[in-house]
Amino acid sequence: MIRLLTTILLALSTQLAAAAEPSPDFTLASNKGDNLRLAEQRGKVIMLNFWASWCGPCRQEMPLLDELNARYEAAGFQVWGVNVDSKRADAEQMLGKIPVEFPVLFDSKGEVSKLFGVDAMPSSVFIDRDGKIRHVHRGFRDGDEAAYKKVIKELIRE
Repeated sequence: MIRLLTTILLALSTQLAAAAEPSPDFTLASNKGDNLRLAEQRGKVIMLNFWASWCGPCRQEMPLLDELNARYEAAGFQVWGVNVDSKRADAEQMLGKIPVEFPVLFDSKGEVSKLFGVDAMPSSVFIDRDGKIRHVHRGFRDGDEAAYKKVIKELIRE
């Protein structure tokens, strides 16, 4: 029975991976001083986290994302924060209070968030090593980090 369930789960997992849609490519300026292009990250698992300085749950989530980035970076995982504030200064002010080590990209025109259909703050998009969107998580509540870790571990193991 366990062998049958394992076979079924493996088949479903393979079907879900095959059904994943390619991530749109983009290039944005980062707080690290350079532009980052998503297509150049093939081979890594990327978590795009769309956030805004006015979003309370976003501020709550930032330290957790920094911990996840540090914990799984050596395994080929990276968080990219994508700030959607119309004024970069608003994002930089918040980062002065809640600093993070992962790159923060500035989408002040909202073009990249539109590409990904972002309709809630924060929103996280998990992209596999082949550049395919595998999971989208909208909002943030205490305890969501367990779901994040599960997705990250799954994608790193592939």
